[in-house]
Amino acid sequence: MKEKKYGDYPLRIAYLGHKNCLERSGGIEVVVYELATRMAAQGHKVTCYNRSGHHVSGSEFDAVKRKFYKGVRLKYVLTVRRRGLAAMTSSISAAFCAAVGKYDIVHFHAEGPASMCWLPKLFGKKIIVTIHGLDWQRQKWGKYASQYIMQGERCAAKYADEIIVLSKDVQNYFRNTYGRNTKLIPNGVDRPVIREADLIVKQFHLMKDDYLLFLGRLVPEKGLSCLIQAFRKVKTTKKLVIAGGASDTDTFAKELKYAAQGDERILFTGFVQGPLMEELYSNAYTYVLPSDLEGMPLSLLEAMSYGNCCVVSDISECVDVVCDKAMVFARGDASALADCLQKLCDDEKLTVKYKAEAADFICGKYSWNDMVQRTEKLYWDTFNHNRSNNSHCSVSKGDSV
Repeated sequence: MKEKKYGDYPLRIAYLGHKNCLERSGGIEVVVYELATRMAAQGHKVTCYNRSGHHVSGSEFDAVKRKFYKGVRLKYVLTVRRRGLAAMTSSISAAFCAAVGKYDIVHFHAEGPASMCWLPKLFGKKIIVTIHGLDWQRQKWGKYASQYIMQGERCAAKYADEIIVLSKDVQNYFRNTYGRNTKLIPNGVDRPVIREADLIVKQFHLMKDDYLLFLGRLVPEKGLSCLIQAFRKVKTTKKLVIAGGASDTDTFAKELKYAAQGDERILFTGFVQGPLMEELYSNAYTYVLPSDLEGMPLSLLEAMSYGNCCVVSDISECVDVVCDKAMVFARGDASALADCLQKLCDDEKLTVKYKAEAADFICGKYSWNDMVQRTEKLYWDTFNHNRSNNSHCSVSKGDSV
């Protein structure tokens, strides 16, 4: 069989592990959307296997179901819409479809879905797995869900032809734990169009520089309990806007709102997207990401691309992104976070300094075009490289997974 050379003709690529690439329900969905649409624009034949059912933040946020979008073929797979089962059932369904489909590359996203990467491998497909973070560490998952996710991590280490990671810490983790070399390809960002305050004025009575912003999923590892505790200590008339929906964490979201009771400065917007989200980024006084655990925080890249002054916890996944272009506090230390926020609220010149440096810095450091170009090269290298003698890259019907 003639070897496919880089750029000779289209690769057939399948993406799975995300919820719905047309719905901005999390960082993984943004990454898959950018990869899929840009790969299709490069001429590749791209299929995304989306979950069936509604958006995690409510049916009002459902994307219109399409068969094609920007050259990407969209398929919807069997999904059991119960907590802990949606990701598992959709990834099993998608992996079977990818296994019997005509694909050169099957690209899994996240550790849980990677538990099925052996199946298309069994059918001779080349397997790429992107590890968006060590998901078994996330507090929202119970014992059995965490074990399943951990199984996915082991399957990725054993069967994937290549593993993509987003941070040096996770790269070191796979090398030390499994003896696996991985490819470090971070997320990207584009320079956005700054929007004037309009929708946020009408819906939330928010003006430019009138609020501090958190934007992301309402999950325990984002450090939101620490943020609310810290903000309640800050003497300011500015508001704290917490924008985002729950993700199998409705009880936690209710606990956050209970913790915020009595402070009228704290506003929960629910899930936001499109122009509303862009206005929130464009007009914030400060963006805060107090996470205890991250893969590579896409919201932080976006916030900086809008020219925001940012405050982040001192976990390496955040510090490696911002370098010296943001304020950093000790993870989980509400008093330290309160001190940072108070300093910025009291010193507008310092805030303006961070704002002035953020966009050029982050857009120069990270790029979707660069990320896609490096991933495309990895696809071609993987497709053309016979690694069948490596134990972690082959599977037989007798293997135990």
